[in-house]
Amino acid sequence: MAKILIIGCGAIGTQLAHVLSAKGHQVTGLKRNPPETDAGAVNYFKADITSPQDLTDLPTDFDTLYFIVSPDGRNEESYREIYESGLNNLLNKFSLADADPHWIFVSSTSVYGQSQGEWVDEDSLAQPENTTSQFIRQAEQKLMAVDAGNIVVRFSGIYGPGREYLLKMARQAPAIQQNPPYFTNRIHEQDCIGVLAFLLERRLAGVALDQCYLASDDDPAPMWDVMSWLADHLKCQPPTVKVTNNHWVMNKRCNNQRLKALGYKFRYPGFKDGYLELIK
Repeated sequence: MAKILIIGCGAIGTQLAHVLSAKGHQVTGLKRNPPETDAGAVNYFKADITSPQDLTDLPTDFDTLYFIVSPDGRNEESYREIYESGLNNLLNKFSLADADPHWIFVSSTSVYGQSQGEWVDEDSLAQPENTTSQFIRQAEQKLMAVDAGNIVVRFSGIYGPGREYLLKMARQAPAIQQNPPYFTNRIHEQDCIGVLAFLLERRLAGVALDQCYLASDDDPAPMWDVMSWLADHLKCQPPTVKVTNNHWVMNKRCNNQRLKALGYKFRYPGFKDGYLELIK
């Protein structure tokens, strides 16, 4: 049994907490506004990681820390607060206590700046152009430098119940570029939880792990194909062709072979598997 702290208990963090608790682990969730009760045997610690004072009484005897945060907004200041100030506050807290827990840091494939539909994996250049993704990348590098045993997991676009942006988009007959293709990469919310639990179990089993894993399903697909398939199954108007100047900030295909070679099996290996369930 491991003693685990999950920093950031939104949909994924909360479900992960319940999964790990059911496996016999002792789980604490750090959340700004925790629930008064929790049926999943999860303890909560009320704190805002951007406030050092909030962390004063936080225990430090954890074996593993999951960092699964969501900035309040899609702006530079919100990302700086979480991925710079918040992370520094946590690192300082555990350093002063002479505690050295193992970190599993949830990152994003937005750290890749490739824009020509290239395949990317964990060894590809991660040098994003936009400032918000740069904060995520800097946080990755900081944790990797602190301890070679810390793990970074880069999720692609997350979808699932309550994360139905593409379904809403498809119903509006959007204008989508067709040629050259603009690729979209996804991972179902349940596979996010599955990957995070799987990596912990592999580590506890004594398996040697890499520092970075790219977590995306098996089917990076052109947005045109995805929207056309969704429109057909939603029985709504298909997308229209968008004229483009062929310049994109990000356009890549994510390779998940490192994660699969470790033994992870995707519950939803492609967008058709996950979205068909959502549509039904």
